[in-house]
Amino acid sequence: MGVRKKERAEQIKEAKKSLAFAKLNNCPTSPRKMRLVADLVRGEKVEKALAILKFSQKEASRRLEKLLLSAIANWQAKNEEADIEAADLYVKEIRVDGGSMLKRLRPAPQGRAHRIRKRSNHVTLVLGSNNNTQS
Repeated sequence: MGVRKKERAEQIKEAKKSLAFAKLNNCPTSPRKMRLVADLVRGEKVEKALAILKFSQKEASRRLEKLLLSAIANWQAKNEEADIEAADLYVKEIRVDGGSMLKRLRPAPQGRAHRIRKRSNHVTLVLGSNNNTQS
């Protein structure tokens, strides 16, 4: 049983080597706006995703482009001997979660007040490699 556990641990380690993560926390954009841009690049190859983000008009695309470049750098740090073109990287997972909210009050007519919610989000990006397929 000990040998099998060791083998399984090595398999998991090899599988993790083909993945790279990058996180963006407390980004001051609403999650809904960020998800619009995240949906454009989900599942795309890294080169195409960078092109999409570079030429998108949305402000959120600038932040995601930086995050994607960070994830690529993280992958390169993990796999120093590997070639990035041969690895065939793609956006395996991109998740946008709601972050903390700044709550403010705005004066409204007739002595009332309306609440303003300044939303933020957390983005998690996972890169996968196509040429390292597990059996």
